[in-house]
Amino acid sequence: MTGTVSLESIRAAHERLPREVVHTPLVPLRVDGEERKIFLKLENLGPIGSFKLRGAANALASGTGDEGVYTASAGNMAQAVGWMARELGVPCSVIVPDHAPAAKLDAIDRLGAEVIKVPFEAWWEVIVNHTYPGFEDRRFVHPVCDPDVLAGNGTVGIEILDELPEVDTIVVPYGGGGLSSGIASATRSLAPSVRVFGAEVETAAPLHAALAHGEPVDIEYQPTFVDGIGSGRVLDEMWPLVSELLSGSLVVGLAEVADAVRLIASRNHVVAEGAGAAPVAAALAGGAGDGTVVCVVSGGNINPGKLARILDGELP
Repeated sequence: MTGTVSLESIRAAHERLPREVVHTPLVPLRVDGEERKIFLKLENLGPIGSFKLRGAANALASGTGDEGVYTASAGNMAQAVGWMARELGVPCSVIVPDHAPAAKLDAIDRLGAEVIKVPFEAWWEVIVNHTYPGFEDRRFVHPVCDPDVLAGNGTVGIEILDELPEVDTIVVPYGGGGLSSGIASATRSLAPSVRVFGAEVETAAPLHAALAHGEPVDIEYQPTFVDGIGSGRVLDEMWPLVSELLSGSLVVGLAEVADAVRLIASRNHVVAEGAGAAPVAAALAGGAGDGTVVCVVSGGNINPGKLARILDGELP
C-alpha cells in the first residue's frame, strides 16, 4: 500500500523539479464538428518524450543508493531514471520486458543506462516484489508505487487546474495507476468535482476487470503497439488508491487508438504513442461525457515504422 498522496508533497515536488520538466503545453484538440471541448496535456513534448521525468526527478532528489539506481520499465520510466542518473553522474540499470520497443531501448542506451532484458513474467515479478537479484545496494525507483514518483506525477494535475480551472473531466492512460492516482490526488484536494478516468486498451484492461469484480483479478495480457499501458493485473498495493480516487475505466479498441494517433498528428502536428493517444480515443468515443475534457498525452515514443503504418491507415 502506497498511502495517500498529499497535496503538500505534490506542491513540494512541483517546486523541486528541474525547470525543463514542468509546464508542458495544454492545447485544444482541433477537431471539426466536435461539441465537447477537448484539450491535450502534451506530456509527450517533455525532454524524454513522456511524463515519467516528473516522478523520476522527484524520486532521485531524495537519494540514489550506495551503488546507483535501477528501475523496471517498458521504456519511458527507464529513460526518465536514466536521464536523471546521467545528470547526477550515478550508475543506472533498467529491467525491461522482452517486448519493449526498439525506439525506447535505443533512447535508454543513448542515456548511458544498462539495459537488462527479461521475459515479461520476470519483469512483472520485479514490479510486484520491488527488487532484482544483485541490486540490493541500489535505490529501486518503482515506476508506479514509489511515493516520490506519485507526488511528481501529481504535478500534472496542478498544472491542468492552474491553466484550465473549468475542467470537468481528466482522462489519463492507465498503466500501473501511478499517473492517474497522482493527478487524481491533486484534483481531489484542489477541485473535488473533477472526475479522473483511466484509459485502457481492450487487449489489456486490468483496471476495468478489477472494478467489475471489486478487487484485482488476473486477466489475459496481449502485447500490441500500445505498449506503454496494460498488464495482467492491477497491482494489489495500488488497488486501494485507484479504487478510491478514479471515477472508472474507459476501454478503447486498437483501431480507435490508431485513429487517435493519426488525428493528433494531422490536426495538432504532434506525435503520440499508443498509450498517449488512448485518452483521446476514449474522449472522442464519448466515455468522458460532455463538458470540458483534458486528455493527458503521456508520451510520444513510438517506433517510426509503426507510426508510418498508422499514418498510412494501417493497424500495426
